[in-house]
Amino acid sequence: MRVRKKPGAYEALLEYDTYYIDQPEVHKGKWHEVFGNSHPIHAEFGGGKGKFIIEMAKRNPEVNFIMVDAVTEVVLKAVERAEQEEMIPNLKIIKIDLRFAQNYFDSEDLDRIYLNFSDPWPKKRHYKRRLTYRDFMDVYKTILKKDGWIHFKTDNRSLFEFSLNEFATMDLVMRNIALDLHAQDGIDNVMTEYEEKFSSMGHPIFRVEVAFR
Repeated sequence: MRVRKKPGAYEALLEYDTYYIDQPEVHKGKWHEVFGNSHPIHAEFGGGKGKFIIEMAKRNPEVNFIMVDAVTEVVLKAVERAEQEEMIPNLKIIKIDLRFAQNYFDSEDLDRIYLNFSDPWPKKRHYKRRLTYRDFMDVYKTILKKDGWIHFKTDNRSLFEFSLNEFATMDLVMRNIALDLHAQDGIDNVMTEYEEKFSSMGHPIFRVEVAFR
């Protein structure tokens, strides 16, 4: 979905320095200093309007959360949403291009990565833009702790199948594969905006957790 450009969006972001970090590269390898504690750090790549990451941060005060997106207007919406809540000290939001995520995170920074309802880029010629494509996965490997996991959710069957093939080609460990997540009993699942929309339409939600060997 194309996001309409909003004049002054970047300038507006700078006003929200409680959550938004304008120069995240200076914190590479030092993100625990940003949060002022040694709690695990989980990052959502492609965080959209922030519903998932905000709820996760509120439910899990013993974990630090970073939302990452590349679109200024989207990041602004997430920050504005966070500002409407009571103070969430374990949440930060940044704007970066994930192709260069290793410029912002070190190998010991992230304990977990969430990929939620990433753009499926359905045209065959665009497959390298998918966030589960092997080039992106190679980047994630450089910034995720050795015992860290990537949690991937989507409603798009083609993207899920593509992703499983990429994970298998890279010889990743896969666990908790779900072909209809919401049909399972007793799951502790925080939904994104897209997840609420698509599940209400009867779409099955696909999910898997993967780790590098």
